[in-house]
Amino acid sequence: MTLTHSLPDGPKLPRWQRLFKFVTQPVQYLEDFAQIYGDSFTVWSQGANHLVYFSHPQAIEEIFTADPSYFQTGGGDGILRLLLGDNSLILLDGDRHQRQRQLLTPPFHGERMRAYGQDIREIAEQVSNEWQIGKPFNIRNSMQEITLRVILRVVFGLDEGERFQELRQLLSSLLDFIGSPVLFASFLFKFMRQDLGAWSPWGRIIRQLQKIDQLIYALIAERRAESKQNRQDILSLMMAARYEDGQPMSDLELRDELMTLLVAGHETTASALTWAFYWIDQLPEVQEKLLNELDTLGVNPDASSIAKLPYLTAVCQETLRIYPIVINGFLRVAKYPIEIMGYKLPVGTLIIPSIYLAHHRPEIYPNPQQFRPERFLERQFSPYEYLPFGGGNRRCIGLAFAQYEMKIVLATILSHFQVSLVNKRPVSPVRRGLTLSTPPGLRMVARLQVIPIQNSKFKIQN
Repeated sequence: MTLTHSLPDGPKLPRWQRLFKFVTQPVQYLEDFAQIYGDSFTVWSQGANHLVYFSHPQAIEEIFTADPSYFQTGGGDGILRLLLGDNSLILLDGDRHQRQRQLLTPPFHGERMRAYGQDIREIAEQVSNEWQIGKPFNIRNSMQEITLRVILRVVFGLDEGERFQELRQLLSSLLDFIGSPVLFASFLFKFMRQDLGAWSPWGRIIRQLQKIDQLIYALIAERRAESKQNRQDILSLMMAARYEDGQPMSDLELRDELMTLLVAGHETTASALTWAFYWIDQLPEVQEKLLNELDTLGVNPDASSIAKLPYLTAVCQETLRIYPIVINGFLRVAKYPIEIMGYKLPVGTLIIPSIYLAHHRPEIYPNPQQFRPERFLERQFSPYEYLPFGGGNRRCIGLAFAQYEMKIVLATILSHFQVSLVNKRPVSPVRRGLTLSTPPGLRMVARLQVIPIQNSKFKIQN
């Protein structure tokens, strides 16, 4: 391939115009530029730090397999640093990032992860049992309640009591605020990051975080004071883990990683579950195949049997393909000149692997706008073609847990309830903070499931 020694072509728009579309039409923003400029395009800035988007599998492979030292991938300021703290895995770079990653990965894989299956099922049953048959409810709110309770039980080790209720209320309020347009604007405009008192957006979030921090530090102190309880929640596992030099994580490191797991694992999984229920209801043939597969399970199947179901897995994969919750991979800043797809990118170039565009390439995914789980049963896609959790050394450590949680929640609820949209019109994705979500207020109605689940499987114990 001929080296071009220049950045790919791309739009030269006024910043305000570009940002407005980026915020209000995140999918159209990418699709329009890709239609005009192709696989790779540059969004030019007034300075030297231009943004270059890539979606071709070769380009994504070159980015994900490049020496990590060529990029600056941590950092960030403003709202992310305020929320997550300086020790968050997301904001760390280089050796510190790799060290922390190795320490945090084990609880999210293998037997430790599978041990949480029954907890997820119980929580899904508790929340769905609160629905009133035939009465419309906000499906996203229910999914947020499930994923928040899962995090509080599995990560924090909390399931009841005053601290559980207080933390649940504070975290729900904070996470709703994180998804608001006001807060997202603070990512883009520094002048909005000012504490003007408890009623100002920035002041409100600071005060909420202070209350949350008090509860988290009290919980950590309580755990440290306990005699050996053989707890299996992720906080306890993190407290027991040791770095290579034998040192444990500090209270500050624990706090920052707890907030990271909460922010990264709550909103994203709730959005994915909401989309899954939407697609299952929109496409009766998908629902029928899924229910028939669930009907093959024995009475009271264990979570690992559910997680192995091929069509259920494909439904979750397709949900994360068609509207990936995070539409772009982790931004990488070139620390040295680097070649990607034949382009020689100078120092300071902002490199963005576009997950959304990679997932909508017609030569890889025929009819990419069609929801079709069968595509994942017909072939296996490379990690450079299918990348809902990013890739390289920045691949999400919670990807296995997120998919596991999705499958358990869907199987548990669909085995009891038929969940249908109140309004059958198609919906388009909208921005919710840094994620791609269903429109707010999406309402569904639950009715008791009668077909084809005929053998009283997944029976709820009251």
